[in-house]
Amino acid sequence: MDHVENTPLGEQGNMSRCFDLAQRAKGHTSPNPMVGAVLVYNDRIIGEGWHHYYGADHAEVNCLKNVAEADKHLISECTMYVNLEPCAHHGITPPCADRLVREKVKRVVIANKDPFEKVNGKGIDKLKEAGIEMTTGVLEKEGQWLNRRFFCFHQQKRPYIILKWAGSKDGFIAPADRSKIQITGPESQKLLHKWRTEEAAIMVGTTTAINDNPELTARLHEGKQPLRIVLDKDLRVPHTHHVYDGKAATWIINEQKEILLGNVHSVKMPFGEGLLPALMNRLYEARIFSVIVEGGSSLLNSFINAGLWDEARIFTGDVSIKDGIHAPILVNVVQAFTTLVGNDQLDVYVNNKSGYPYSSGMEL
Repeated sequence: MDHVENTPLGEQGNMSRCFDLAQRAKGHTSPNPMVGAVLVYNDRIIGEGWHHYYGADHAEVNCLKNVAEADKHLISECTMYVNLEPCAHHGITPPCADRLVREKVKRVVIANKDPFEKVNGKGIDKLKEAGIEMTTGVLEKEGQWLNRRFFCFHQQKRPYIILKWAGSKDGFIAPADRSKIQITGPESQKLLHKWRTEEAAIMVGTTTAINDNPELTARLHEGKQPLRIVLDKDLRVPHTHHVYDGKAATWIINEQKEILLGNVHSVKMPFGEGLLPALMNRLYEARIFSVIVEGGSSLLNSFINAGLWDEARIFTGDVSIKDGIHAPILVNVVQAFTTLVGNDQLDVYVNNKSGYPYSSGMEL
């Protein structure tokens, strides 16, 4: 177990520690949530754990494994803090609720009930029936923010949608002639590639795919590659462009054909007003928990106009374009925070109607 500073933290402090542990696996647990667990005996932490990656042991199990041999006899007098309700069903791993019952943990404190239909209160009920004391709702909003992708997927039956763009300080995202211009610095570029490893999919429109010829990969940060999605109604993007290079699984959304060649899937769907909801449903069926929409202007505005977005991450570079394509304008927003990334400003907003509000001090 990592070194633990055993200063009494209190309920909220112990739950915050669960969040910190859970975040260590960001980008590796989907379709499972991020979960951390802390085992406390008389204000002393005797065990910690988190869910490292999908298919591996869950946080509660890792926490119990990390209890020192000399402390194992204390487990039945301990409180376990865990940010999400212990699972009650057999998946790749056995139910964590059963393990806690077997270990005779005295008390369990959670932030959130699990929205997954196979759990959804069943883990809490199982623990209560075994005589384990339960406390729920500790830092509940912070827990919802931490696992907002997981909650959105199970509650709204669609991926969590993040809009991202970079604009000049005078409000443009590209010159009028669509010529290439570097708006942001290298620090922002590296951060964007890190974000890509944390989301299940990345999406662009036809014009962006043709003019910018983006790779849509996370080549500047170690991690998994997101599914690449290109909206290309009439299949105008040349096959010599990067999106056809096979470096990552790719969906080409079009009206012409349905065919799978290697890991490039041409997905036939009717375009029009119903395209985005239908595409989100298709992604839900494919168990894609999140998508980051990177442009261009037309595609971003389509999501905004449909009210179909949860979070927006906007870089403002220290450049002026003077005449060009205007940056999208958000409505129904709450600003989460603003910060500097190198010489660029990063503003993060959440959709006021999304249902997953940002909690102060939490990470993206």
